[in-house]
Amino acid sequence: MRTLAEQVFEIVRERIVKGDLAGDEPIRQDALAGELGVSKIPVREALGRLEQEGLLVSHPHRGYVVQSMSGAQADEIFALRLSIEPRAAAAAARIASEAERERAAGALAALETAARRDLAGVAVGNRDFHTSLVRPGGRLLTTQLVERLAILAERYVVAHLLPTGRDARAQREHREILAAWLARDEPGVETLLAHHLRATLEDLHAQFAGRR
Repeated sequence: MRTLAEQVFEIVRERIVKGDLAGDEPIRQDALAGELGVSKIPVREALGRLEQEGLLVSHPHRGYVVQSMSGAQADEIFALRLSIEPRAAAAAARIASEAERERAAGALAALETAARRDLAGVAVGNRDFHTSLVRPGGRLLTTQLVERLAILAERYVVAHLLPTGRDARAQREHREILAAWLARDEPGVETLLAHHLRATLEDLHAQFAGRR
C-alpha cells in the first residue's frame, strides 16, 4: 500500500510531467495539503523527493518551484544518455536471459498500451522500456544511471510527443530497437538507439526554437 507521501509525490509528478504545472510555478504547500486532504508532513516529504528527481527547485523565502525546461538541460541529459545507453543496451542484448528478454518485450507492450491512454503513463513506460534494455548483466551503476537520466528526460519525452505523428514514429523506432535487441544484434542496437535519442533531441531543439 502506498504511503501518503508516495501518493502526493505521484500526483504532483504527473502534473509536472504533463505540463499542468509550468516552469517556475511555485508549489503552495498549504494549498496542496488542503486540496489533497493530507497534512503538510507527507507534502514536504513528497516535494523533497521531487527536488531530488530534478523536477523542483527550492529557494530561500520562495519555497519549492517547478524546474523550468530548457534546451541546455535537454542537451545535457541527452548527451549523457548517448554516451552510456546505446553501448550498454548493445552489450546487454548479447547476454540477456530469456526472462529478461520477455521483460523487455513486456515493457514495450506496456508502453504502447499507455500511449493510448495518458501521457504520464507514457513517461513511466518509456523509462521502464529503456531501462529494461540495459539491465541484463547486473551492472547496477549503469542501470541506475540510465534510469536516472530517463527520469530527468520524462518531461522532454512528453513534450516531444505532443506534435501529431511523433508517437507513431517513436513506436516504430522502439519496435526496431527491440527487434535488434532480441536478435542480439549489437551493432544494430547501438546504431538504432543512438539514432532514436538524437532524433528526439533534434525535435526538441526545433520546438524550443519555435517558442523563441
